Amino acid sequence: MTAEIMFTVRTLLEGKWSILLLAVLTVATVLRCPWHWAPVLPSALLAFVFSFFRDPTRTIPADPKLIVAPTDGKVVEITTVNEPLYFKGEAKMVGIFMSVFNVHVQRAPVAGRIELVQYSPGKFLDVRDPVAGAVNENRFIGIAGADGMRYGMRQIAGLIARRIVGWADKGASVEKGERIGMIRFGSRVDLLVPVDIEIVAKVGDVVKGGESIVARTK
Repeated sequence: MTAEIMFTVRTLLEGKWSILLLAVLTVATVLRCPWHWAPVLPSALLAFVFSFFRDPTRTIPADPKLIVAPTDGKVVEITTVNEPLYFKGEAKMVGIFMSVFNVHVQRAPVAGRIELVQYSPGKFLDVRDPVAGAVNENRFIGIAGADGMRYGMRQIAGLIARRIVGWADKGASVEKGERIGMIRFGSRVDLLVPVDIEIVAKVGDVVKGGESIVARTK
């Protein structure tokens, strides 16, 4: 079994109960319901769940100066924030919103070693709410980059997303673009970089995790 297939199995296992329930419901509807159109809804929901847990291959930029998006979605915020956990000071932040139609696998934005993983319980506000990033349940990952700089990403639970998954823990070495986690059913991921890093992404950009370039070092 190749690594690509194994990771696809991993994402599908995250949705196993939803897939199993809808599969059983679809079969039961086909066998027991007299209306020929009845299986359409559970079949459509089953197809959607399979699509949600997809895990496509991505082409990772080789240039070590390029920092990639940690997830698929739309850039909704670029700002400077005070980050007390890992940066312990100012950092630039790129906020990426994921709809339920985006791939929900998170990838390392740079190569390096994970120095910090901290889960924080919280609320489940719609992640488009400006305060959601500060008060919602989240998981922060601090990465010591191979270039000696600090990078961070925050997986943020949302109104529908109620499960944050981590596949790499403290002490793990990661390659740029490597799969390191997942959030189920629509949410947000914030990328944090040092203040002297150039952000090349713009608000409104649609990005692909592990592939789209959002920032670069000098």
